[in-house]
Amino acid sequence: MNIFITGGAGFIGSHACEHLLSLGHRVTTIDKFDSFYPKVRKRRNVAPLLKNENFKLVEGDYGDRLAVTKILKDGAFDVVLHLAAQAGVRPSIADPLMYERNNVGGLIAMLEAMKETGPRKLVAASSSSVYGNVTPAPFREDAPCMQPLSPYGASKRASEIFLGTYAGLYDFKINVVRPFTVYGPRQRPDMAIAGFTEKILQNEPITIFGDGTSSRDYTYVSDIVDGLTLALEKFPANFSIYNLAGASLVSLNELVAALERHTGKKASIQRSSMQRGDVERTAADISKAKNELGYAPKVNFEEGLARTVAWVRDELKAQAVSS
Repeated sequence: MNIFITGGAGFIGSHACEHLLSLGHRVTTIDKFDSFYPKVRKRRNVAPLLKNENFKLVEGDYGDRLAVTKILKDGAFDVVLHLAAQAGVRPSIADPLMYERNNVGGLIAMLEAMKETGPRKLVAASSSSVYGNVTPAPFREDAPCMQPLSPYGASKRASEIFLGTYAGLYDFKINVVRPFTVYGPRQRPDMAIAGFTEKILQNEPITIFGDGTSSRDYTYVSDIVDGLTLALEKFPANFSIYNLAGASLVSLNELVAALERHTGKKASIQRSSMQRGDVERTAADISKAKNELGYAPKVNFEEGLARTVAWVRDELKAQAVSS
């Protein structure tokens, strides 16, 4: 296939580009190298991909309708994989308008470009943040999701609704995926596993919010990429939503204990109250993705954590050499 990807230089995006190229697909990605975290990390993510003749990087904003219209016209793409977003639960509380503008307004601009020029197939990444705290666990895709806890979660839910509207109005075929707490090499530094590991290895304190009993359904990045690949290949209906998760329910306290085992170091822990916007738990029902897409996570939590800790060690060594 010839695939247009938004956010291909990011954590999940770079892994998706790498995997799809390995399958023989052609990939064009647009990424604006947002300053939410150091741009040099994204540059490193995408550097190996630039050596592949089937890969093209466009630096720009997927919400720039004119630019995207031109890319789509020139590219004759089969499908769009939309991974770009303004990320971060806690920052969204400080600036909700930016999240609405980027995650909802930007998406609508891209959909308008697709409506004008094609393609009519789209896989879009949403978030488990849409479920909030009131959805019974395990979370099912048919839950109403009317009370996300953060503007980030609300922006992703609003995006899903607009995607459903375009599927109905313009005969798009759209698969929405809701990834659950993705981790692995290249993870954003603001996320718990990468951030905690780096601090523990450098003998710096980590901050635990709440009593440590909050839990997440952790999903290794290659399992998410497998799910995205399946969603690009199968469109069972004009509009579908799928949970993608790893079936690894782990509490914050259990995570810290596991990191201590894999790093061989004792964590120095600072305690603080639960932060606004943080959900108490995530737990996915993935039966729909299994039945309709053939999705099956393969990497268990201990194996995934070992790979992630090894990557953080390598990153710290590289930083020490460069400095």
